[in-house]
Amino acid sequence: MALSGEIGIHATLTQTPTTSSPLGDPGFPFNYFKAWAITSGVGANQADRIWRAQRTIAASATDSLDMAGTLVDVYGTTFTLARIKGLMVAASGSNTNNVNVTRSAANGLPIFLAASDALVLRPGGAFLWFAPDAVGIAVTAGTADLLDMINSAGGTSVTYDIMVIGASA
Repeated sequence: MALSGEIGIHATLTQTPTTSSPLGDPGFPFNYFKAWAITSGVGANQADRIWRAQRTIAASATDSLDMAGTLVDVYGTTFTLARIKGLMVAASGSNTNNVNVTRSAANGLPIFLAASDALVLRPGGAFLWFAPDAVGIAVTAGTADLLDMINSAGGTSVTYDIMVIGASA
């Protein structure tokens, strides 16, 4: 399969003072745009596999995602990666609980430094991680392939969107 496109982050903000000055109230713009082009392949700035889903986690439950053989892509093909190059997760704004993105304690994908390290996504929150180099994060079936998405509390389910971009070799 071939894959190409662009991953980016974008911010366009203006800060204005709360008090007036003799020169008026000029705003201070903050603009940032960073994009990385991706071509099909397995080297630097390349990827050849993508998996995207919207998933729901029951109250106080864990959604354990296996990057080496149990997920299925939009073509019905088993999604197996040798390396992850990009990860995007966005929690639904209608969630009541947080979505915790964690490195599984057993067989965890080494996206975080230590087992059970986590990133908390509050309702409506998101994050993007991208590695343009040829290495990315190595996925090793059975020992380093699980990414856990955890509903932080009881009472209600949570919904999140996820996109994983990677290389098959």
